[in-house]
Amino acid sequence: MFDFKGAIFDLDGTLIDSMSVWEEIDRKFLKNRNIPIPSDYIEKINSMSFKEVAKYTIERFNLKESEEELIREWNEMAIYEYSNKIKLKPNVKEYLEKLKKNNIKIGLATSSPKYLYEPVLKNNHIYEYFDALNSLEDVKRDKNYPDIYLLVAENLKLSPQECAGFEDILVGINTMKKADFKVIGVYDKYSDSDIEEIKKISDKFIYDFKELV
Repeated sequence: MFDFKGAIFDLDGTLIDSMSVWEEIDRKFLKNRNIPIPSDYIEKINSMSFKEVAKYTIERFNLKESEEELIREWNEMAIYEYSNKIKLKPNVKEYLEKLKKNNIKIGLATSSPKYLYEPVLKNNHIYEYFDALNSLEDVKRDKNYPDIYLLVAENLKLSPQECAGFEDILVGINTMKKADFKVIGVYDKYSDSDIEEIKKISDKFIYDFKELV
């Protein structure tokens, strides 16, 4: 039934509906500084770690605060949402259950730090499905490089060729493909501008996890 032994999932925009939350956080953050949100800002920061986003934001908008101050402010806005409000995309839990029943190992490769991914997974009752959980905090480079995906595969004790990677953004899909993972593109409206390229690169593309259940 499955042509892979491990499934590695991105979190935001793939398993959970959180991209609108981040857009709102970014908008509020910049509005507090009387800065309109540029049309390319979300896309630019999509694949970065928190620390990289803070550095990029300070440089782009010539802010006087430190990276730590920016991260603290974002965290205060995000933690409540991740702990209480953000929900799974449709049919995610059913698909994870199907993978488990078929002895497929499950890993998480996310840009979100542990203090965000852990509560949202637990609040949505899927934390226990994962055999490996890693964020960009655990590696030195962002999703333009395969480090995060390779680390999760290693923690699952599998090679990239034995794993399928599930991603919603073009950067991650490109990176996994080059690193020899089977790639399943997952639709998210925040990646609409890249949709045709995502479909072209992905081994399979889905709009909803019900297509796999």
